[in-house]
Amino acid sequence: MKIQAAVVDKQNADFDIRDDVELADMGPDDIQVHMVASGICHSDEALRTGVAVIDYPIVLGHEGSGIVEKVGPEVTQFKPGDHVVLSFYGCGNCKSCLKGIPTQCENYAANNLSGVRPDGSAHFTEAGHNVADMFDQSSFTSTTVVRERNAVKVDKDLDLRKLGPLGCGYVTGSGTVLNTLKPKPGDTIAVFGTGAVGLAAMMAGRISGCTKVIAIDIVDSRLELAKELGATDVINSSKVDDVVKAVQDLTGGYGVNYAVDTTGVAAVISNSISALAQGGTSAAIAVTNHHIDLDTWNDLCVNDKKVVGVNMGDSIPQVDIPRLIEFYKLGQFDFDKTEKFYKFSQINEANADSVSGKTIKPVLVIDDSYVPGK
Repeated sequence: MKIQAAVVDKQNADFDIRDDVELADMGPDDIQVHMVASGICHSDEALRTGVAVIDYPIVLGHEGSGIVEKVGPEVTQFKPGDHVVLSFYGCGNCKSCLKGIPTQCENYAANNLSGVRPDGSAHFTEAGHNVADMFDQSSFTSTTVVRERNAVKVDKDLDLRKLGPLGCGYVTGSGTVLNTLKPKPGDTIAVFGTGAVGLAAMMAGRISGCTKVIAIDIVDSRLELAKELGATDVINSSKVDDVVKAVQDLTGGYGVNYAVDTTGVAAVISNSISALAQGGTSAAIAVTNHHIDLDTWNDLCVNDKKVVGVNMGDSIPQVDIPRLIEFYKLGQFDFDKTEKFYKFSQINEANADSVSGKTIKPVLVIDDSYVPGK
């Protein structure tokens, strides 16, 4: 079937919304989803600009939300009319998936970052030529087909326009804290970068009972929002001589038990390690091609510090996204305060606002006829 999709034809090209993209036929375990909205993530920009590469032309987008239109004969968890949030695909059969760690799926790259469907077939074509996909989802579309494992059912009384970013940015930041670092009540945490991922990590630190939740950025307006969302302290790193000392001063000279870097900037990653207390752990979770110099003895061994990488918050979307929604209902995870809606036709403006930092989490409203709660 013909769909509308935002196509990137080559590295650094703008998004071009076209009406002649052909969507693949459904398989037995597929669901066809009418897209309502999609967040824009920095991972989309990394692929558009070639920092991370799949192939071109490509349809990006991986924070989608929508309504199920059709289901394949082997689908058991969904039916037409269900509201869903889309996320990454885990095969469900490898050792990591069977251990409950689909973010470490042995087929993760092939299933999500190869540009084709998990069975190797094309997700999209145009004039007979393959168009690459992202996350077996590609949510910058009017309609998409995904595997059952890509989708998470959500309540129909929730505003679908807000929920798509739970599938990546918000579950990545919060999951890094809740699933990987697992701070205990009374621990301390510093989050470097207060974009959507950083703010999600920061809110998760508050939910975990950290007595110090320190947000660090160079934009005062973002730090003000961080305080509104639960940061106990904020630091504008462009206005202090030594950000590590500023963190230590807020923690009685010790440093923090945990740190999360969402910037990918080498100097900031180094600061996140230096700001740790003895025995502390720093998580690096940015999509970046930056490298850091690390003295394993002085930076790590002497003070028993640890640095971990975390993919997608070590999350199980079908478990973690409903949990985040419950925290949202309790007023403990106000992710929607980071969002701003744009029309689908404004995709290039929305992406530019994401890159510049003008908007923390742009959300494309693909179906402008959607009425929340219906």
